[in-house]
Amino acid sequence: MTAHPRGENPGSPAADPAAPPVPPYGPGAGPDAVGGSAGPDATPPPAGTDSAETAAEAAEAGPPLEAVGSDDSASDADGTASDADGSDGAEGADGAEGAGTDAEGGAGDGGGAEGGGAQAGVSDAEAELAAQRELRERIERRKAERGGPIASGTKLSGRAADLLAAVRAVESGEKPAVTFPDSPAPVAAPRRVAPPPVAPVRAPVAPPVRAPRVAAPETVAAVRAVLAEGGAPEALAARVANALGESAGELLREDPWRLLAVAGVRPEQADGFARALLGAACVPGDARRTDALVVWLVERAALQGHTALDAAAVRAALAERSVPDPDEAVRHAVAEGAVLVFHDEEQEEDLEETDGEAGAAEAADDGKSPVLLGLDRYAMAEESLADGLARLARSGPDPRWAQARPQELARAVAAQGLVVHTGGEAARAEPVALAEAARGAGLRAAVAVHSENGRRRLGPEVDAVTVAALLSGAAGPGRDEDGAFALDLLVVLDAPQLDVEAAAMLVESVPDGCRLVLSGDPHVLPSAGAGRVFGDLLAARVCPQVASRTPDPGPVGELVSGIGVGELLQVDAPGREVVIVPVRDAGEAVHRTVQLVADSVPRALGVPVEQTQVITVGHGGSAGTRALNAALKQRLNPGPGRFGGFDPGDRVAYAEAPGRTLQGTVVSADAQGLHLDCEGRPERVVVPKERVESLVRHGWALTAHQAAGMRWPAAVAVLPGDAVGGLSRAWVYTAFSRGERHLSVVHGADQALPRAVAEPPGADRVTRLRGLLEAVPEPVEE
Repeated sequence: MTAHPRGENPGSPAADPAAPPVPPYGPGAGPDAVGGSAGPDATPPPAGTDSAETAAEAAEAGPPLEAVGSDDSASDADGTASDADGSDGAEGADGAEGAGTDAEGGAGDGGGAEGGGAQAGVSDAEAELAAQRELRERIERRKAERGGPIASGTKLSGRAADLLAAVRAVESGEKPAVTFPDSPAPVAAPRRVAPPPVAPVRAPVAPPVRAPRVAAPETVAAVRAVLAEGGAPEALAARVANALGESAGELLREDPWRLLAVAGVRPEQADGFARALLGAACVPGDARRTDALVVWLVERAALQGHTALDAAAVRAALAERSVPDPDEAVRHAVAEGAVLVFHDEEQEEDLEETDGEAGAAEAADDGKSPVLLGLDRYAMAEESLADGLARLARSGPDPRWAQARPQELARAVAAQGLVVHTGGEAARAEPVALAEAARGAGLRAAVAVHSENGRRRLGPEVDAVTVAALLSGAAGPGRDEDGAFALDLLVVLDAPQLDVEAAAMLVESVPDGCRLVLSGDPHVLPSAGAGRVFGDLLAARVCPQVASRTPDPGPVGELVSGIGVGELLQVDAPGREVVIVPVRDAGEAVHRTVQLVADSVPRALGVPVEQTQVITVGHGGSAGTRALNAALKQRLNPGPGRFGGFDPGDRVAYAEAPGRTLQGTVVSADAQGLHLDCEGRPERVVVPKERVESLVRHGWALTAHQAAGMRWPAAVAVLPGDAVGGLSRAWVYTAFSRGERHLSVVHGADQALPRAVAEPPGADRVTRLRGLLEAVPEPVEE
């Protein structure tokens, strides 16, 4: 049997064809809205970026005027970037930001955003967003106390930093010494040691979630007037007001390019809007424009999974957008603090002899070595994560684990507080067994997974929780008085799906003395959010790494194991565990996929339709999720789609939070919204009607990024010929490994499949975590 699939890509030919051009804002605005030729859209990520991650296609292909005003520009149902213009992107992390923006701002669509109020109750997604806000605030406070940038692994943090700051205040005379009677006496143990075994107090990570911010009516009215004057859709008013605050109208009039702060707005649209407001004063080199473009480029790269972007790529993209002096534009953006600049240690020493921001701006243009630009939110998350991982990696031996099972993993945990465990689906049993052994020994242990699907697969006896529920406090252990988990061992499965912000929150919550095991398959696609935490940690080699020797069983396991090392093997499948279905074109691919799901797999293998999952390259294109879901709905649950395109009984994918897909079934709809019966949720989930379009998709077919961290009894991987540009070894590995008992490959990619599998995986994302971890100095032995 020969396997032939591949393809996941946000900017591949699988995207929807023949999307109409996006009209810029402003009367008479054309391609040269700001003067000169705007040039082709530039793709900032450096060469080697995994196309499967490139959600930039969605961000790049801006929606038409009316589409930008709707929530569709915020996110797709899988948390990836929207493709309101009809062009698809690959899946990836693109749009995760948009979804997050929508969730925090409560933007809704058009008018719905203006009149919408806070939703009753606190959902897991809202709790998680609140936890993220708390983390950022905590890091910002800590960074301010330190008086400078965070130096990973070299400065105090947490309570120790608070005490040091207080001592300095007393020494400087700012604070009387009587403020210290409650300070704890010095102890030998490190900070935030896990408390002794007691009944944990269940408490959420964050204080009660604040209601989504809704701008005042007068603010929205002021913004609407400015938008109308500039020829932009007035439906954007509420979203602009929420993004810019109570002075949004004045700010937008003073700087029309602030419109780019709204998800889904493209530079040419902002240029047309600015020209309508500023007239002849609107020029391509305006510093307001260049600052906004630099931020937009870096934000778009973050949606593709990058936590930073090469300054040279930014300059090239600025040049293609008619910026007359890209070098000066980058220097100005750095000097103004619009973005941060990062450089190596040698450059750091050079900068100490220069004038702070000016030196940093010069470094962004010296060309000696790669200089990175990034956003402060990801910079703080990566630095905090590096500090936390280094803290755990420095934990000393703990004899309590020496006799636990499995022995190899237990020895690693006994030696150090941070351990990385790698392996496929069958290998998950090893860290789970360690957690069970810990519980049997009277220790406090928890197992966390990426999705409800993963929790179900482990069974109720494991008592696993999702990472989102663990961070929000909805499930899992309680927290001690410092906000740390009341645990002796935390096992995190599906660790490659951790983005840098979620990982930073997680590690921040692990107390000293607790062991952290990050387990996952290094060959799968990385997280939908920014960062490459698991891959960077493996590459940095700052902690023990235990590679499982337990292979995934059966023909599917054999096939997938070969893909992991770059070989597309022929496997014996006597029970039709692996079936290759060749097709000539995308139309035949859709036809054969429906036939497999509705008839062949249930009849020949006894796997019901609801336990078979279709996986394809992207949302758009003639055999993307939209086309496949439309055909599958027509066959499996035909109906008029009277609830925003959905009918009771439709299988759906609900983007509960950016990058996290929850599968469910439509139950009903009313004035409140769409009612869903979702996996792992005892109560029905209600999606507000103004957010259905942006958060819910039909779910018979998913992208590989949506499917990562989940598995089904049967999977059908669809590889049409127009998906060739999106294929990579990671995509093929992820898609092919989603079937537990059976895999059908609808194959029209010809030789592109074996080429993709054979090609070594590259550095698909630009991140700083590996460098930060490798720069952590070795602990000094006393």
